[in-house]
Amino acid sequence: MSLSSIAHGVLSTFFSNLFITLPYPNADLHGQTIIVSGSNTGLGFEASQHLSRLGVEKLIMAVRTPSKGEAAKQKILKSTGREESSIEVWQLDMDSYDSVKAFSARVSNTLPRVDAVLANAGVGFGTFQLSEDNEKNINVNVISTFLLLMLLLPKLRESANTFNITPRFTIVNSALHYVAPLKELDLNSNLGIFERLNNPSTSNMDARYSLSKLLVVYAVREFAQRTKGEKSMVIVNTPNPSFCKSGLIDNMASGNTVAMRLSEKLIARSTEMGSRALVHGVISGPETNGQYLTNCHNQTPSSSVTSAKGARIQKKFYDELMAKLAKIAPEISSAGYV
Repeated sequence: MSLSSIAHGVLSTFFSNLFITLPYPNADLHGQTIIVSGSNTGLGFEASQHLSRLGVEKLIMAVRTPSKGEAAKQKILKSTGREESSIEVWQLDMDSYDSVKAFSARVSNTLPRVDAVLANAGVGFGTFQLSEDNEKNINVNVISTFLLLMLLLPKLRESANTFNITPRFTIVNSALHYVAPLKELDLNSNLGIFERLNNPSTSNMDARYSLSKLLVVYAVREFAQRTKGEKSMVIVNTPNPSFCKSGLIDNMASGNTVAMRLSEKLIARSTEMGSRALVHGVISGPETNGQYLTNCHNQTPSSSVTSAKGARIQKKFYDELMAKLAKIAPEISSAGYV
């Protein structure tokens, strides 16, 4: 990563939060079915409220704790005046491959169509924790998120063909990807990327959340490249809502928490304002495919992505990711992107 790229990421966040008001979501979503993960609180809740207001026929609130999802559902219905049947609460734990598989199977077997998925659920832990044999931030923010994408891909394509639509899969990102260090992604190492990320003695947990978001940018761009020109197009994009008020910093490294909380008080966007960026990703067209978005526009990502070295890391990481996903769910191999 270059100093200019870091400066851009930092300064653009300050400028965006202090001087830019995101457009209020305005679209006709009647007839559509949209899934939102992590939708009972924070950005996911606010995005779900917008989607319900915009007339989505069926909103699937995918949450880890159904009782909390039901409470959030009632708040949205009260706010929007929509009918009870317009929202369903389904259980999904993004920290469990079995849960992701079960959820994906339920979607594929019971929903007539899927127009969009907002993969909002994410974590930001500052201490090393293993989850499904992977470091927890990487497991939830990257591996399980792309496991969900690949398992839902056949249903998204079926929806595209049957209803003549272009489905969208939107993954929440962060400007922190601009400051993610590349040391753990060293191309000259004899170890694989995941092998290094899963080593507690060498993992840089202060930067792990930002690195997970950089890996998402890599994977989104590579997926778009490898699926380019397909008839049944699925748009995959990754919007940055910017620094928002949320509970994400509660689990981050203690050394950063005080500064983060002060920054949150001074410059953070409201959760509702940040959610507008996510809804924009969900309702956007083909011009956003493979793109990192900021302030509801396509934005050039970090030089760690756009450089020649970044391109090599992107391909290597995507290949490792697809190989890992194929082991978790062998049916993914038939998709042709492994």
